[in-house]
Order: sequence, then C-alpha cells, then structure tokens
Amino acid sequence: EIRAHPWPNAGDPQRIAGLREQALAYRTQGKAVMIKGVLAGVFEMAQRVRGMENLLMDMASNDALAVVIFDKMVELKLDFWEMALPRLADVIDVISEADDYGTQTSQLISPRMFRQQIKPRLNILFARIKQLAPNAKLFFHSCGNVRPLLPDFIELGVDILNPVHITATGMEPAALKRDFGKNIVFWGGGVDTQDVLPHGTPQQVKDDVQRNIDALAPGGGFVFSTVHNIQADVPPQNIVAMWEAAREHPAT
Repeated sequence: EIRAHPWPNAGDPQRIAGLREQALAYRTQGKAVMIKGVLAGVFEMAQRVRGMENLLMDMASNDALAVVIFDKMVELKLDFWEMALPRLADVIDVISEADDYGTQTSQLISPRMFRQQIKPRLNILFARIKQLAPNAKLFFHSCGNVRPLLPDFIELGVDILNPVHITATGMEPAALKRDFGKNIVFWGGGVDTQDVLPHGTPQQVKDDVQRNIDALAPGGGFVFSTVHNIQADVPPQNIVAMWEAAREHPAT
C-alpha cells in the first residue's frame, strides 16, 4: 500500500522554477546560496504521514513496515535532488537537509535504533547529494541533544551542524568544540533563544553571546546564529544587544 500510494512528484522541475536566476543574483551581491530539500527529514516526514505514535511503535515492533516508509521518504528526496542539483549545483554553496532526533535531555529514539533503521538510508541520500554537488557543503539540522549521534553525522559526511542546541543536555559549547570542532562546522548556538534572549537583560544577552563565541569560534568552523528562530516575545533591545555583541567580538 505504501509503494502503491500516489505520492506527489518530488522531481517536478517546476519546484525549482526561477531559482537559478535568483541564486546568480545573490552571488553577484557576494552572498552565499543555500538550498533546502523538498520535504521534512526522513524520520520527521514519516511521522507526519504515519503519525508519531504509530511510527514509533512500528520502529519498535514492526520495523519491516517502518523502513518501507523511510525508503519512500528517501526515494522522494532523491527524486528532487536528482532533478535539482544537475541544474543548480554550480551556483549553490550549501545544501540543507534536516531531521530532528533530539529532545531537551536525550533522544527521541535510541542511537542503536537510529543506526539500524535511519542511518543506512541517510548514507544513501547524503552520498548521492555529494556526488551530484561535490563542491557544496552539507548542512544538517537536528534539534536537541544529538551529541551521541555526532560521530554518525560526521561519518555520513555532514559538514555543518545546526542549530547547536546549547541548553540541551550534552550540548555544552566548549565540549562540543573540543570533541568535534575539527570535523564539523557549528552553525548556530550564538545565543540561547529559550531563556536568555526572550527573558534576559541586554547585558545578559551580550554576556551569553560572548561566552558562546568564545567557545565555538576559535580556529574557525563557526557561523554565528541564534539557536532557534527569534520569537515574538523577544524584546527589540535584546535583538540589538545580540547583534552588537556579535559585531564587537574579535572572532566575528
């Protein structure tokens, strides 16, 4: 039934209509160009289709069904990338894929389950992306505590980790830089968006920015950004404080 379902055509060229011209225009402005994939992550999109509770139960008790769904997600992604990258790879700097495995304290699924059911499929996907766009950097977004999975991400060819969820268990910036900084770029983690940015004083925001840049920037391999999107409850003065602290830091 999964294979026979009339899935959307992820490889329709209309999905990238006008993007080459837009990328070229950005490049003339000196900007880097990033492109995202066609749907959510393999794990996340399978949850949206099957339902989170159902999928997790499948993974635990009927993994043959779960991996058929994962394989379909990979197939759809490959349909998109195999259409898009031959047309766009030469004007793209960063390729973004995403999947959320972490919680505030741990992971949604065990590292063992990730390695058995998801990692082999990411390996197929990422290898093909790199084959199609060898000069682009692979950016991978996964929220929460993903420290136990970082060696797997690196092995899979991930060049950039986002969002660097610095308040999650195990995601302390200095330790991440020490243990993984030679192998992966940290894109994010510049300021805590859960507490400090919405609720702190401007000085507390500046202090947090200073600490995080001090931890993540030495030697390069760091792109300053907030941990997550700036929400509506953030005071404007704290956004200004964040910007000023980032601009004033010698590493940036």
